Amino acid sequence: MKYFITGNLGYIGPVLCDFIKKNDNEAFIIGYDTGYFLNCAISPKLPKYKPNLDLQVYGDVRDKNKIDYYLDGVDHVIQLAAISNDPMGNEFEQATIDINQSSSVYLAKKCIELDIKSFTFASSCSVYGAGSDKPRTEVDLTNPLTAYARSKIGTEEELKNLRNVRNTKITCLRFATACGYSPNLRLDLVLNDFIATALTTNSIKILSDGSPWRPLIDVEDMARALYWSCYRDKGEAIEIINIGSPDWNYQIKDLALSTKKELGKNINIDINTNAAPDKRSYRGSFEKYY
Repeated sequence: MKYFITGNLGYIGPVLCDFIKKNDNEAFIIGYDTGYFLNCAISPKLPKYKPNLDLQVYGDVRDKNKIDYYLDGVDHVIQLAAISNDPMGNEFEQATIDINQSSSVYLAKKCIELDIKSFTFASSCSVYGAGSDKPRTEVDLTNPLTAYARSKIGTEEELKNLRNVRNTKITCLRFATACGYSPNLRLDLVLNDFIATALTTNSIKILSDGSPWRPLIDVEDMARALYWSCYRDKGEAIEIINIGSPDWNYQIKDLALSTKKELGKNINIDINTNAAPDKRSYRGSFEKYY
């Protein structure tokens, strides 16, 4: 099988490529990435990551001519490329829409045109925004609060409106908040941030009052779900699915306390009790995936 993965040199991509290679001995993987984070070693003592794939292409997902050239003969397309956090999304909102949404919809349409077997879009549970105490399901109302979340739900809406998808399965995976080890590690994600700052400063600083809820998912479980989406044989031609674990919904303050307990160190937890409420609070229901 031939896989085309955009954003393969980010946080999730290296873990996904390794997972595919372990589970498909005949996989041919084309990575498509700007390469911005290619040389971001986790530690000067560690060797630079060598992508586990067959062909690395450097390019921008907005470059339609270049994208078209490399889609020939592809079986599965996985769209990971994105401006992927709220501060950058708020600063560069139009670029976020162009990269996260417009390029994703274009890729999906090309998959349909070329009769590619599957197109997978990495969406996010952040589309729920300010949720209630009840875990949010795929049929609940969404409330995106940031440019990043709006680009995700905007893509989903456009994909749902596609009329004739022919033989292409389209899957939108609404991921919980990522965590865990990757060769291209992100430390702006809540649990990764807590662990990194606890180890380096013996403290965890929570900018909110600690009450918001977040669902979490390990990056390897994300890779497992992305691979599964290529071959899913249930559901509709266009599916939207929450991806996470029912046991991994946490309040931010509890994550900090758990981090302190796991590390077994005298770590100071600084909670900003005077902070305005963080409206990005939601729990995920993952019954559909399970």
